[in-house]
Amino acid sequence: MASANNLFGTDGIRGIAGEDLTAGLAYRVGRVAGRLAGSGRVLVGMDTRPSGPELSYALRSGLQEVGVEPVDLGVIPAGGISHLTVAAGAVMGVVVSASHNPARYNGIKLLGPDGAKLPDDVEAEISEIVGTADDQWSAPGGGASPGSEWRQGIDIYLDWLAGSVSADLSGLSVVVDCANGAAFRVAPRVLRSLGVETEAAAAGSDGSNINHRCGATHPEWVASISEGRIGLALDGDADRLIAVDEAGAIVDGDFIMAILARHLQRDGRLQPPLVVATVMSNLGFRLAMASQGIDTALTRVGDRYVREEMIRRGAVLGGEQSGHIIFGDLAVTGDGLLTALQLLEVVALRGEPLAELRRQAMERFPQVLVNVDVDRPWEVDDIPEVWEAVSLVGEELGETGRVLVRPSGTEPLVRVMVECRQSELAERYARDLAGVVAAAMQQTAAERE
Repeated sequence: MASANNLFGTDGIRGIAGEDLTAGLAYRVGRVAGRLAGSGRVLVGMDTRPSGPELSYALRSGLQEVGVEPVDLGVIPAGGISHLTVAAGAVMGVVVSASHNPARYNGIKLLGPDGAKLPDDVEAEISEIVGTADDQWSAPGGGASPGSEWRQGIDIYLDWLAGSVSADLSGLSVVVDCANGAAFRVAPRVLRSLGVETEAAAAGSDGSNINHRCGATHPEWVASISEGRIGLALDGDADRLIAVDEAGAIVDGDFIMAILARHLQRDGRLQPPLVVATVMSNLGFRLAMASQGIDTALTRVGDRYVREEMIRRGAVLGGEQSGHIIFGDLAVTGDGLLTALQLLEVVALRGEPLAELRRQAMERFPQVLVNVDVDRPWEVDDIPEVWEAVSLVGEELGETGRVLVRPSGTEPLVRVMVECRQSELAERYARDLAGVVAAAMQQTAAERE
């Protein structure tokens, strides 16, 4: 969720298509981003949302009008756009997607020539210029699409994905939940190319039901249909993965990182012995890593911040509980398909079911998350009574628990998270703190009016 003065939230520009995020705004973003990118090609891809083609067209029109060459990749996962931006020597990549959000939302993520999300200061500069621009957009009356098409780029991406795996995966059987999003074609294709017995679910192409009761935000759905197989749940732009083991248990980003870290360490490839995670990672994850002699570095929420810390610390593995996993030697951003293949490779190499690897990896502490609907979530940072309540709960939990209150970077919500060994206690504290947040922010809104 962007602040009042910045279009960009944790994961790009995000809003309801046609209301918060219009074709006119996409056009202006294209013009401003194009000027900053300079001459060269800009790759633009999208997920399956009905609003995607218009937003992509408007953005590419803006790019073309300032002298850069827009290249339309069509429907393709965000990880593919990142990879191809580097492979093609493009000056920028653009992801038109609202990731895990419902179909009525859409978004714009800008990637630099290295395939990574732009730094905060560059996004802030783009936001400031876009906010003062008077460029007008009018829908085209016909004619050729701005720029060129590169539908074959997806084959380069899939070849790279397949090449990241050295183990024989032919003995594995999976159900891949494509969330009716960007991976609806490519996920089953790359899995089958590696010999994995694959059933594709939620693999529709019109995008009107993208993420609806499926995908990485609803892994319980693929768990209900996996029938003893491994489940792989992607989100709308396929940059995150939540897995399900053979017994139907959820394997979220923390478990995936723990499994991968243990594997890399045993093979002598976790150098330094460090994993970068975010403040949302479960306390059980950090305790499990410590028991294996692996350090954990924590960052704010957002895979860009994970990557920045990975670079600073020289880490080879990092990620988020939500399923964004970054492999420092393979990619610069989260890629759900890459994560799925790396996880399946560990299963194949270890010769153990995912359920057993999950059991060995970590013990999850009860973690309760309550979302508080608010208009201006960033204002929570400046309300003293909220932080006084947070401090009191933190003192009561001590070393055996944790509390976190933060504004969402993608939605109009304040997230209240409490974790400790007793689930009933976590639920009570989370409920109470959510009440404090709601009342305090309501009071703030009333005073502002």
